[in-house]
Amino acid sequence: MYYQQEAKFIVAVDGIILGFKNNELFVLITKRRFEPLKGSRSLMGGFTHVDESIDQAAQRVIEEYTGLKDIHIEQVGAYGEINRDLGSRVISVAYYALINMEQFDDALNSEQGSEWMNINNVGQLILDHNQMLKDTVGILRRRAATRPVGFNLLPEKFTLPQLQSLYEAIYQTRIDKRNFRKRIQLMNILEKMDEKDKSNSKKGAFYYTFNKEKYDQLLEQGYSSMFF
Repeated sequence: MYYQQEAKFIVAVDGIILGFKNNELFVLITKRRFEPLKGSRSLMGGFTHVDESIDQAAQRVIEEYTGLKDIHIEQVGAYGEINRDLGSRVISVAYYALINMEQFDDALNSEQGSEWMNINNVGQLILDHNQMLKDTVGILRRRAATRPVGFNLLPEKFTLPQLQSLYEAIYQTRIDKRNFRKRIQLMNILEKMDEKDKSNSKKGAFYYTFNKEKYDQLLEQGYSSMFF
């Protein structure tokens, strides 16, 4: 057998699961189920099985905690400091997932011992999970500037105020309403619906949907999109 002289490591995956609700960006946090540091606040994680790739492991773990399939998942990076885990030499590969919280079954939080927390108020997490979250936010901000990843956090139909609030939550800054709408509408990737959301005013705001086909056509034409 090859590589017998080489050390063996445990490979884990950690999921940074993000959602958007009430104009706030949330991350799903749980309590660690086993020692060491049992009961401490943690991101969603698990160990890679011998019969699966790290991508498959990440998808399995994220599905376990969200009950959702076919969601946007992207690798953040690998974390392998020698003493990062008190239990053994563990290398963890982190992935972030963007979900529509309207599709999330809140009963899962009771079953899993998890909760949604504002990304700015999570406090101290175990191991290097705070760094994973920080790195994820940085990646999300870069992606959201040039790609329509933000639409993965919204329901199928949404208003322009909701869309603007999402980007303000991602970037933690106020955005000029007129410039934002002008930029979005010039791209012509939204479909306006006849239906209005009147939950916040009598006049209401029209609902829109994201047209992925139009966006893909823009990419084929070499259009360099800038959402922010």
